Amino acid sequence: MANYEVYSDGACSGNPGPGGWGVIVISPDGHREELNGYEPHTTNNRMELMGVLQGLSAVPNDTAVTVFSDSQYVVNGGRTWLDGWKRKGWKTSGKSDVLNRDLWESIDAERSRLRLTWEWIRGHNGHALNERADTLARTAILAASSN
Repeated sequence: MANYEVYSDGACSGNPGPGGWGVIVISPDGHREELNGYEPHTTNNRMELMGVLQGLSAVPNDTAVTVFSDSQYVVNGGRTWLDGWKRKGWKTSGKSDVLNRDLWESIDAERSRLRLTWEWIRGHNGHALNERADTLARTAILAASSN
């Protein structure tokens, strides 16, 4: 059974504002792929989710994946809230619309082809792969703003 690791982070310069996401995908054989991207007007939470989504998209079908994120929003959403939101017609416990529903629905689709577990990492606490994902996200913003 193959186990992949996805380390993801998002960043925003202003919230909302220009944003970037960064992700590191590590395959069971240790191969490491780094990806990042940019959006001109977005939110931090959208970038956090986009990093996860892009990382999951890089993983082959029917594999086990552990997603590591410093975002409680991402980890709690993936572990706990997603199923409840779907049952409630994409409404929160407070009866409001789920924010970033489009990205959560895409993550849910990835979840149907992968075996996911979610792990929270304390951000900016010296975890090398989390720090690298953060650097990738911030680099995407800087590269886009210099164009």
